[in-house]
Amino acid sequence: MQAAQNCNFVKDRVSIVTPVYNGEQYLGRLLDSVLAQSWDQIEMIVADDGSEDGTLKIAESYREKFQERGFLYHIVSAAHRNASAAVNNGLSLVTGEYLIWPDSDDMLERDSVRKRVSFLQENRQYQCVRSLGRYLNEAGERVPAEEKTGDLQDRHLFFPILEFSTFVCCGCYMLRSAPFFAIYPQRKIPEYDVGQNFQMLLPFTYFYPCPTIPEELYTVYVRVESHSHRLLTQQQDEKKYFDYENLLDEIKDVCNITDEKELRRISLWKQRRRYELYSRYNRKRQAAGALFSVYRGGGIRFRELLRKLAGVFCGVRIRSCCRKLRRKFGRRGTAS
Repeated sequence: MQAAQNCNFVKDRVSIVTPVYNGEQYLGRLLDSVLAQSWDQIEMIVADDGSEDGTLKIAESYREKFQERGFLYHIVSAAHRNASAAVNNGLSLVTGEYLIWPDSDDMLERDSVRKRVSFLQENRQYQCVRSLGRYLNEAGERVPAEEKTGDLQDRHLFFPILEFSTFVCCGCYMLRSAPFFAIYPQRKIPEYDVGQNFQMLLPFTYFYPCPTIPEELYTVYVRVESHSHRLLTQQQDEKKYFDYENLLDEIKDVCNITDEKELRRISLWKQRRRYELYSRYNRKRQAAGALFSVYRGGGIRFRELLRKLAGVFCGVRIRSCCRKLRRKFGRRGTAS
């Protein structure tokens, strides 16, 4: 990794970068939760992504409140692109020793920042830490978590995050700024229309273990009308899938991943997702091709391959097809 530029981060200061687009209805809740923090050294950076509603007006209305609290407060705005571009605009202003990036419609618990900073101060061997989150609807009622919790004792989170076997809930994570900007010395993460969490977390968790504080220090508000829940057309859905693949290729280069086992696991991740995508839109030939790639890579056993193929080609004479496949491929690629 290259050395980070402008490494004179202010000791104990926590920089909070929040991208927001048309968030006038919810931004105040997050900003109120920042003002209520029990940690006194905070820099709040609101990164507006070209909002067309009253978001900037709401953000400006908090300037005096942050000044009275003794917190630094920045608002940066640019033409609408995506969340990762907005994050990049905010990253250019970061001066704190620690970095978090909560969503604009969520909320930090009062001791969220203090407990995570305290952990990192007491455990200098770690460069990041995360907490648990709780999920509520807008009525304040608890709802099921949208992500898997995973093994909380596991501190090597690159593949659990990639494979969605643990949570990527952005407001739960805290990173030390210096090693983060050593990964991204230009203070820019890759910009894609698929959010910002993979870019922020995957390279960091590839290089550094991340322990978990087993407390709910962040609240996610689940809204059916949110950006992450909007219905996509087939074209939009396919673009999203391949944007993730292209993003992962960039991250792979950022991390300089050359280990054959890791590269195979990344390839399997791509092919499994392609199988899901093509199955969703009844693209049978492409779905079968993705399944064969998973099989050849050792991701599934031969029997599971046949079962899934039967699902793909439901209604055709699958037995004859399977006999031909068995003769052609035998049991090569069977997972151990």
